[in-house]
Amino acid sequence: MIAFVEARRMQLRMILMSFCAVLLAACEPIALGGIGSANAPDIDTSAPIPVALLVPSGGSGSDDLLAQNLENAARLAIRDLDGVQVDLRVYSTAGNAGTAANVAAQAVNEGAKIILGPVYGEAANAAGVAVAPAGVNVLSFSNNPSIAGGNVFVMGPTFTNTANRLVGFARRNGRDKIVILHADDVAGQLGRAAITQAAANNRATITGSVSYALSQEAVTAAVPRVKATMDQTGANALFLTTSSASALPLFAQLLPEAGVSAPGAQYIGLTRWDIPPQTLDLPGVQGGWFALPDPTASGAFRARYTEAYSTNPHPLAGLAFDGIAAVGALAKSGKSDALSARALTQNAGFRGASGIFRLRGDGTNERGLAIATVRDRGVVVLEPAPTAFGGAGF
Repeated sequence: MIAFVEARRMQLRMILMSFCAVLLAACEPIALGGIGSANAPDIDTSAPIPVALLVPSGGSGSDDLLAQNLENAARLAIRDLDGVQVDLRVYSTAGNAGTAANVAAQAVNEGAKIILGPVYGEAANAAGVAVAPAGVNVLSFSNNPSIAGGNVFVMGPTFTNTANRLVGFARRNGRDKIVILHADDVAGQLGRAAITQAAANNRATITGSVSYALSQEAVTAAVPRVKATMDQTGANALFLTTSSASALPLFAQLLPEAGVSAPGAQYIGLTRWDIPPQTLDLPGVQGGWFALPDPTASGAFRARYTEAYSTNPHPLAGLAFDGIAAVGALAKSGKSDALSARALTQNAGFRGASGIFRLRGDGTNERGLAIATVRDRGVVVLEPAPTAFGGAGF
């Protein structure tokens, strides 16, 4: 436990969260506006549907591994399609925006009716721009909302979705006066904005906000400011945007030592507190709340993937499974415009690797999330993920 915290202290100056690496990958993205490509290419649902999968192979070793996992998951989803055939065509982007634009255009020229991927925001943005004139929609694996819109949808989990779920749960449980603790970087600011908007949506109150730079000294200095803000404003919840790969371990030690603890302060995390598993050992996260994908659906996907490929899936692999699941569900209707924006944004949504999800007209997404807490160094679900839109959590 001590070794874990000390290691994180030493790494704090250098680490960028892997989540944020995907989130912040767009450089000056071009949000195309509008609601998808309404005039998407017609498809023949009685024949195999050409689907392009853009993966980041050809770059780093980790990207090659991710690329293989995405392809594996897509092919796993194809096996589930009932009465629908998919002609999956895989293209490598090398994680590069220019290459992504070129192969996206090539895929459309070769007959692709929809594009799944790429992963990184800048590449997804470039692919969307390249195929927009053809009316082809792009279901990217990015979670960067700034690239969403026009013919580009983001499939990755968003801060907005997570914040809405958590703030809604918090308010229903009497924790409606919130202080936000966030890093003074782009990811932290996006997290703060998402929590602030979620509070407005759920009639909760943001009583204060404390920011910090990404250094051990700045994290330590933020602790007494958090304590003072909580005391002065009468807040009953503290929302942290950081992750276990960044400042969470240090805050989880220092905040309780400073007197920021239950029952007066309910900790709420914008990131997964069960990844990596060592995070669950931190005393400061015990009793804290966080959101996670439907454990039942996620567990079933993980088991099937492991059985098929003899290894656990990459955390992002399920997004490719989701893309194929959406295409298959829509094509099953037999309609030639099944891949249009109107069809993609159907209110009922889809069932994927981690539960229900749906695409929004602004290019973002909503996912059914469970609310969990850390109890006795384990994960306990407090409120299950919804199984249909319109239920609890929505």
